[in-house]
Amino acid sequence: MARRALVVDDDFFFVEFLRELLENRGYQVTKAYDGKEGLSALERGPFDIVFADLIMPKIDGIQFIRIARRKFADVAFQIIAVSGSVVEQMDQLTDAEADCFIAKGSLEAMEDQINALLDQLEKGGGSSREARKFLEPGTIYPRQVTGELIDTLNFQKAVIESIGFGIVVVDRDARVISATSRALEILNASPGDILNKHITSLFPRRERAYLIDALKAVAQNVGLRKVRLNVVADAKDTRLTVSLLRLGGDIAGWIVAMEETAE
Repeated sequence: MARRALVVDDDFFFVEFLRELLENRGYQVTKAYDGKEGLSALERGPFDIVFADLIMPKIDGIQFIRIARRKFADVAFQIIAVSGSVVEQMDQLTDAEADCFIAKGSLEAMEDQINALLDQLEKGGGSSREARKFLEPGTIYPRQVTGELIDTLNFQKAVIESIGFGIVVVDRDARVISATSRALEILNASPGDILNKHITSLFPRRERAYLIDALKAVAQNVGLRKVRLNVVADAKDTRLTVSLLRLGGDIAGWIVAMEETAE
């Protein structure tokens, strides 16, 4: 039976590079182009090996990897994290649950490194998590601009996490792509419980129609900035504020802010 691989990366050409490399080694390859698609692809698992980019839109690679580990906690499989900013992210990778980290570089050098890694894994070389390998295609140094962008992103995340109420980001198909720790606390859920799930599924059935109406209202009425409604979340009275998420003038989804009304 063919070994199965999942490749998750928002770079189409890199996905095709890995697909060809893996198929030449006899793998059956499933492709996904962001973390959200990757979570959907996990439903077709388990896989023998997973390649995941660390920085992706919607759901990032670290979140994806953590969810994959928990979904297949009883299955032995390898996760290889790849990124063009592995060096700049080194401090953040301590808690990442990948077996190996590969810095993106020239495809020729990466092909040799990945084939050598797969040779070792396929020969039963043991879990690479024990050694926590970092593979670099040549000498790579931290880049100031990339480091500054990552610092800015981390600062923005810290600001959002520090807000006193929960924030849930919902994609255009009404599926959750992000949630702050406070939102998870109110919902009494883990990221794996809610990411890529329909926003209405997080609330009791009797509340769902009201939430759908709120999502429609802010999407269909240009002058309507927000809609507030009271619902029950995990047996707690909760106030939701629903607003539209726009990127470059286009509708990208919704922001749902939540706070308990009786603590």
